[in-house]
Amino acid sequence: MVETQDQRKHLAQSKSIGRCIVSCISVFLTQLVLSLVPRFFSASSFLTQLALSALLLLLFMGFGGWCRRRLLQVHASAPAFVFFNILFIWGFYVSVIRQAVPLLNDAVFSGEVVFLVIGLYSILTSDAGIVTNGSASSDQPLNSSVSQVDNHDEELELPCHESTEGSGLGTRVRYCRSCKAYIKGLDHHCPAFGNCIGQNNHLLFLILLFGFISTEASYLVCALLFAAKSGILDRPSMEPTLSENLAVSTILFTILQLVWQVVFVIWHIYCVCVNIRTDEWINWKKYPEFLLVVQPQPGQRFANVRFRNPYDKGILQNVEEVLALRA
Repeated sequence: MVETQDQRKHLAQSKSIGRCIVSCISVFLTQLVLSLVPRFFSASSFLTQLALSALLLLLFMGFGGWCRRRLLQVHASAPAFVFFNILFIWGFYVSVIRQAVPLLNDAVFSGEVVFLVIGLYSILTSDAGIVTNGSASSDQPLNSSVSQVDNHDEELELPCHESTEGSGLGTRVRYCRSCKAYIKGLDHHCPAFGNCIGQNNHLLFLILLFGFISTEASYLVCALLFAAKSGILDRPSMEPTLSENLAVSTILFTILQLVWQVVFVIWHIYCVCVNIRTDEWINWKKYPEFLLVVQPQPGQRFANVRFRNPYDKGILQNVEEVLALRA
């Protein structure tokens, strides 16, 4: 039995190392593919290069992922992919960009990179709020068989003094199929961070998102300073070197990252303001407390089911007022 456990542990470690290696190779290939845009379309406008980079990134990630899973039958690690992207950008910055950056900008960007690495490790190893058997403070996790977790549309009953109509997350326990665990205040399972985002690490998640945006903005400033001093954006007709291509492609890559991450942060700020989680917003029909049954009007055969947020009193009051006026 001891040998079997050791073999399983060794096999799991080998798989993790293999996925990290695949992720590292994927990062280098992705960045090299993006460098083809300024290489062959240097005469095009910056917006055109940005659009081409987005299209090429989607095609490469989609087709490359399909080939990797279906043909090569190898898997990558999303957290490792994020980590190696940070490492690649920082390594390129140190070797190329740094020479044209003032000392203050250099110190700020380097500190932000260290913060990202620490934050990524912290959220990867954090407890999202796993509910344990008996109570939230028990040491043993809740055990459920596969047949018992096929349908997890309802909340888990917990000994809690807060009612579901309150603003607390004590009774808002959802099941995560990826982690195969019940999570207090589950927002979503984040593949990029390799963990669920729940009550216990939601604040860390938001801080890390702002950290990514701040770090990418700092790199964008540094890379633009390098581009201005080297003049790579002002001479599109000349033959650019690989480092110059990578300088432009990493600028394009950073802008694309900033666009979707800013939208992502705005969404999560909105969710915090109205006291709702992403999982609850997407799967609201699965949770009875979000269902507002409107009785059928004369001539209608069935009642209407509408969305309501029982955890946001302001929105709930407005919905009830509108329905009262219609009645």
